[in-house]
Amino acid sequence: MQRLNAEQQHRTETEPNGATFKTPPKTNTNQTKINSLVIWKSPILTTKYAILEIISLLQCYGKRLIQQRKLMMALATLIIVITTLCLVPGSHQQIIKLVKSKGIFIIYWTGLGVLSSVGLGTGLHTFLLYLGPHIASVTLAAYECSTLDFPEPPYPNEIVCPEEEVISTAYPSMWAIMSKVRFEAFLWGAGTALGELPPYFMAKASRLSGAEHEDFDDIKELEDRKKHGDKLNLFERGKLAMEKFVEKVGFLGILLCASIPNPLFDLAGITCGHFLVPFWTFFGATLIGKAIVKMHIQKIFVIIAFNEILVEKAVDYMAIVPVIGKKLQAPFKGFLQNQKDRLHRGTAKVAHSSPNIIQNLFEYFVIFMILFFVSSIINSLAQSYHKKLNSQKKNKRS
Repeated sequence: MQRLNAEQQHRTETEPNGATFKTPPKTNTNQTKINSLVIWKSPILTTKYAILEIISLLQCYGKRLIQQRKLMMALATLIIVITTLCLVPGSHQQIIKLVKSKGIFIIYWTGLGVLSSVGLGTGLHTFLLYLGPHIASVTLAAYECSTLDFPEPPYPNEIVCPEEEVISTAYPSMWAIMSKVRFEAFLWGAGTALGELPPYFMAKASRLSGAEHEDFDDIKELEDRKKHGDKLNLFERGKLAMEKFVEKVGFLGILLCASIPNPLFDLAGITCGHFLVPFWTFFGATLIGKAIVKMHIQKIFVIIAFNEILVEKAVDYMAIVPVIGKKLQAPFKGFLQNQKDRLHRGTAKVAHSSPNIIQNLFEYFVIFMILFFVSSIINSLAQSYHKKLNSQKKNKRS
């Protein structure tokens, strides 16, 4: 249907003098309305549609869960058994405590990875907000403490230097620092791979049901526009290139696209789902690319960037910046000293009682990013409900 619309939008017309020209494509007013349905433009309508979409989803998945009686009974039994084991005292409590701490650790980092790439709104940049700062903290602590043997607990929740002074002239190597944060980095990367599965499954289900996935329809429309000589912007050309690359190269193409920072990777999942690429081909390549290759690249970058010598030089060079250089230098020096003080138990309380402007700015930045993420989810839910209303109207007309 969209192919036909695209062709109708590009009809060739003839002037009285015999010259031919292409009529400009008609703008899709319906799509424009959907895209303009955002919380900062229509807060009441957007919130209303988002709530209605949540209710619709709860009803839909609630009915499916009720139909899966055996699964529900198994889950209820499992919850009762786990709750009983946690409440009943005994020697098994040591194992429960260990499993609980490791389980929370695994769920935390994997969950942050999922939030970074799952198809809800824009995705929360959890590497920038959580994993990146964690790797940076471990790197700075490695230079300050001259060791990576941080006391556990409180590590990994809090990093402090060992009480025994380490007498060493050599700092931990880059490989040692990478090994220290490897598990949480892998979990985060695995979470980002899991977050790419919804587009894959949705596109695959659409293809098997005989329908076209909405995003794949958009790709077809872009192909039609390109054939008719329309100028595509950089983002649209990137979409087409991603779709063609993954379709032709297969496993290695998916692996390569997953191994680099790629905002268009959702299209890889849609393409693989549409062309019925086997699950383990898609997920295996995505997991290797994101959790192993890409994560090692990101770790190396952060560790090099937060090398103590380079950081101190960067802070010193701030003074060169005209007018604001020295004003910026003081808060950064205070922030670095504050971080070093936190690593030593004797001065930890002093460090906590003297907040720094850099810390405050980062906290505000985290709050802003979370609010933006929540608003993008609300916008996405509202737009999804709007599309449902439009499709219902079309079905009634037909």
